[in-house]
Parts: sequence; C-alpha cells; structure tokens
Amino acid sequence: MAAAKGVGELSGEEAAAELARLAELLADANIAYHRDDAPKISDADYDALKRRNAEIEARFPDLKRADSPSEQVGAAPARGFAKVRHSVRMLSLGNAFNADDVRDFDRQIHRFLGLDEDTQLSFTAEPKIDGLSLSLRYEAGKLVQAATRGDGEEGENVTANARTIDDIPEALDGAPEVLEVRGEVYMAHEDFAALNARQEAAGGKTFANPRNAAAGSLRQLDPTITQSRPLRFFAYAWGEISEPLARTQSGSLARLKALGFATNPQTKLCNGVEEMLAHYEAIAAERALLGYDIDGVVYKVDDLGLQARLGFRSTTPRWAVAHKFAAEVAVTQLVAIEIQVGRTGALSPVARLKPVTVGGVVVSNATLHNADYIAGRDSTGAEIREGRDIRVGDWVEVYRAGDVIPKVRDVDVSRRPAGSVPYEFPTKCPECGSDVVRPEGEAVARCTGDLICPAQAVEKLKHFVSRAAFDIEGLGAKQVEAFFADGWIKEPGDIFRLKERFGPGQIQALKNREGWGAKSAENLFAAIDEKRSIPLARLIFGLGIRHVGESSAGLLARRYGNWEAFRTEMAAARDHEGPEWEALNGIDGVGTVMAGALVDFFHQAEARAAVDRLVQHLTIEDAEGVAGDSPVAGKTVVFTGTLETMTRAEAKAQAEALGAKVSGSVSAKTDILVAGPGAGSKLTKAESLGVKVLSEEDWRALVS
Repeated sequence: MAAAKGVGELSGEEAAAELARLAELLADANIAYHRDDAPKISDADYDALKRRNAEIEARFPDLKRADSPSEQVGAAPARGFAKVRHSVRMLSLGNAFNADDVRDFDRQIHRFLGLDEDTQLSFTAEPKIDGLSLSLRYEAGKLVQAATRGDGEEGENVTANARTIDDIPEALDGAPEVLEVRGEVYMAHEDFAALNARQEAAGGKTFANPRNAAAGSLRQLDPTITQSRPLRFFAYAWGEISEPLARTQSGSLARLKALGFATNPQTKLCNGVEEMLAHYEAIAAERALLGYDIDGVVYKVDDLGLQARLGFRSTTPRWAVAHKFAAEVAVTQLVAIEIQVGRTGALSPVARLKPVTVGGVVVSNATLHNADYIAGRDSTGAEIREGRDIRVGDWVEVYRAGDVIPKVRDVDVSRRPAGSVPYEFPTKCPECGSDVVRPEGEAVARCTGDLICPAQAVEKLKHFVSRAAFDIEGLGAKQVEAFFADGWIKEPGDIFRLKERFGPGQIQALKNREGWGAKSAENLFAAIDEKRSIPLARLIFGLGIRHVGESSAGLLARRYGNWEAFRTEMAAARDHEGPEWEALNGIDGVGTVMAGALVDFFHQAEARAAVDRLVQHLTIEDAEGVAGDSPVAGKTVVFTGTLETMTRAEAKAQAEALGAKVSGSVSAKTDILVAGPGAGSKLTKAESLGVKVLSEEDWRALVS
C-alpha cells in the first residue's frame, strides 16, 4: 500500500497545514491523558504525532506555530487538588523509534560535547513504565509532599494519596536534607484484572487499561479509595536535591534503592549504542512477561557531569531519549467527513469513524490532511493510494505509527457501499459562507473571511485565554464559544471590558446560565482582573502571531525587555529593512519568516488597533533575565570563530542560562563578542563599532 507523503516531500503550505492538525490533535490528547485520565490515543500513537510535528518543525523552523506541541509538557492540572509549583521542572523525553534514531541521539551528544566519534559513552537503559509521573519531596528524611507532573511546571498535591502506596517510604535514613524522588505510579496486570473484577461485581466503573486505573486511583479526592487500589511505584530520577546521590545515573539509582525505593530490575548499564540496542531487544522480547505495561526503553547518559553540560532543550533533556515500541493498525468504517476551520482559516478535513480499539485505546477520529489526500493524490497529482479515493461509508485502514497519527492510510474498495460518491471538498466556508481559495500548487484550502469568520475569531480567542497565554480561570474554550455567540466577546480587549459593559440585565443573564451563579460570575470577573497584570512574554504569545511559539515569545521578551520597546521596534521594521529589521533577524532563534510575521502583524491596521485597545486595560510586566545576578544578564552576546574548550551550542546554552541574549550577528546593540581562532568579519565589525571583544578564556573567567 502506498504511504502518505513524507516530511521531506511536503511543500511549505502542506507543512503548515500538517502542523495545524498536529497541534489540535496533540492538545486534545494532552488534556485527555494528563488531566482527565481518559486517553483517546495510545502512548505510541501520541509519540508518533509528536515525532511528525518535530520532523516538520526541523525542516520548516519558520513555520513553528504559536501553540507548538514541542513547547508543551502534559496539561494544566485539573481542579479539585491544590496546585504545587515544581522547584525543578518535570520535563518530557525526546523519542527514538528505530536503531538509526538511537544512533543519531548518540551522535548528537558527541557533537554537542565536541567528542570524537570513537569516544564511547556509557548509558543506563531502563523500561519506560506506562503509568503516572509522580514527584516525592523529602525534607530531613520525611515525606512532606507528593505532586503529579501536571504541565511540568505545576502539578497536583496528592500527598495524602501517595502515603497509601506501599512502595513509597514515609521516612528515609541517610538521605540528603532535601531530596525530590521522581518516578512512575503504575498497576500490575494481575492487580488490574482483580480490581476490574471487584469493580464489575460491585456494579462500579471498570477501567480500560492499567494506566487509566493507576492514574484514576492516585487522583482520588478521597485517600481511602486510593488506599484500596493496588498501586505501585518505581523510582528512576530526582528533582531538587541538596547534595548529589552519586556521580553517575546508575550510582544514583543504586543509592535510591538503598534508601528503600523500588527501582526497575531490568535497568542495565550499557557501553555504547550497540549494547543499548541489544538490551532494547531483550526487554522487547520479555515485554509480555514483565507483569506491567511498558511502552519503550529510556536511555540516559550515565555520567552526571556530562548530563549537566548537555543541559536541556525547551521541554526535553539532551542527555536522555525514549526508544519507543511500534504501534498498530486497525480497520473500521468511516461514517462522516467533517471540516474544521482553524485560527489561520485553514480547512482541515476530519474522518469520523466507528470507534475501534487500537493498542488498547478507542479511536473515533482521524485526520484526512487535505482535499488531495481524500482524492488519493498529492499536490502534484501523483497517486498515493493507487487511485482509491476516500468516501463516506468506506471501510478504511487506520494507521497508527511513524507518521501523523491517527490517520486513514488505505481503503478497502471491495467493501464500498453501493451508490457511494466521491467526496466534494467545500468551496464555501462552512462557518461563514466566505469563498474558499486554494492557490495553484498549494495543498491547503483557506477561508477568505478572516475577521468576519467566527471560527477564526473564536480560535484566536481560545488561544488568547490558553494556559501558556493569559490562562484566565473560568474562561476556557467552551465559555469563549458561548460568549462569542452571544456577542459579549469579539476580540481580546472585550474580555477586560466584560463587566463594565454589562448592564444589570446582562449580568443576570450570565448568572442565569446553566452552570453559572452569582459566585461563579464574581469569580470570573476576579480572575479577569487578576490577569490585568501580565508578563511581557505571555502577552506576546497570547497575541497569536503566526510562527511565534511560547519559547519564541520568551526570547523576544528577554531581548526587548518591555512592551514599548518591542512595539516600537516592530513598527520601525515595517518595511523589512533598516537597523531594527536587521536586529530582529539577528536574534538567535528568529528567522526571516518569523520576523516577517511579527512585523506584518503590527502593520495591519485592524490587528494594531485591537492590540492597542487591549493594552489599555493591562499592566505589562517587564521581562526578567534568566539569571539576573550574573555578569552577563541582559547583555547581548555573539560567538564567532572556533571554540576550543566547548562547542558553539554549549556556549550559547550557557550564555542563555545566565540571562544573556545570544545573537547571530554583530550590531551597535551587541555588548560582547566572544572570538575564537578564525574569527572573521564579525570581529572586524565589532572592533569598528567599539564592541567589547573577549577570548574564550576571558569568557570562561567572566562567567565562572
């Protein structure tokens, strides 16, 4: 069967459409998995979605979305538990899906550290438990707090529940003064079967799989229910710690075991990639006999000193990767094709399926990419499914691994219902009736309605109130849709005028809504007032400017410092030339496409006016440096030439961690140029501008 178009074959428009679909699928999956404990797709499918997203972003970095899944970890905590701010962020892991990916992981580490290819590194390899992440905080040897991962920065306080798990010690003998032990809560297969049998006998709810059972059991508001559930815990990492457990990952695991924690007995220290892959195959062969669910093997650099040098990306460590197991394929019937209109006007077809179980997870929706994909061809007209188009009523194969997941891969035409007709892609927007256009050679069809299209306006408002943007308590997607339909909110500024524009009758109308009352209305207005003071980075991200993600917004905020400077510089660069335009493009991490999107956004009269109306109601907090007390905090640094004691990537990561702004070009705003051997035009320009020039040795002395 012919496969769908690969990432390397996508055009820019096709890539943008694909990223839009992936963002929506992953956001929905995050909420279902991390917050609601009711996953709609399997872990392998979720990882495949993220992999596809990462591959597209790597090939088209300027198309990275404001709501990019690569900038997110988990989902915001649910209500009902007190929130806990993690002292050390709980990150997710990057993924590998085959041996070549693992070898690439090893090569990237060697390249980052500047090591010869022949230098062999040691890694721990341990099963990746399919459960719920938990962080346990011990102070003076006593368990004082247990928290779920949540969104990585903030989780739920489940201390009372964690105390009921036998594998979690109440007290430790000989532990560091402060020790956060991290691991996975899970349920063994035999315990899961027994629990479901008891639930069924009592007429209660049964669970779809052990992971759901474990997560649902840990997150009970009544700890006695948790105590009645057979939960277990494997320790595999740590967060805040007052002194090291050991000098290596393997040594630290041994120390955790000595302190009384269960660690996975399948964990092995491997010397080099081939031993890692051999252990992966050994674990895969024993997977069905382990007695608990795993979905891969995690490799970690053993030397903690090297881990510290490697550091982190925005959401994943550079020194670890999860080698995932393959997923599955299923056949079901397509009952409808629906069109969703996104924030940028892109029309995205979605297959509604008869629910089918794939890898233990029930699937009822799948992406259909675009009109060409439904017709069985790519944008050049070449066949991708041997002439078999996709029609309502067809029996279709849902492919669940290695590509955009879930998706329809093929059609069984032998089972096609009599009288079925090819699907006709709409020429009018289903939301506003505006014309749908698709320029020649592009894959994505878009609504031309823009601001008059309610779907686009609503999606932009949903983004504005999303977790990483303004995060207004009580004003989620459903509330935005309802308020928009009633005409109460049409643009972001309307949110902050909501109470004052209401007459008594309208406030009463809000209070009379189902699920609302006087108290909930007051809480909403209080939550809105709380967000009248907002950090600059959140405001930039909340504007929903195309290609500007959460990390990019933070980068821009740190670079410009305050709203007035940012707004002024964007306006001054409107012609895509001049010193302001060059400075914007000189920021490491900002490409010409992102720069163009930023400048063009502020050049649009309607957008600019809406932003001006919004900021009238806000106090915008200036950005703070990552490390405000460092000697380079807030300074703009450029590296050039050959660095001898560290790689360029390591130097940039170090500078950013100290609060510096790393740029790729020299300008009058550059504070420091670090010049190694072979420095050329950048050094010449820096000297002509009077920029401070440091050698690599000077730089290390400055920041040490």
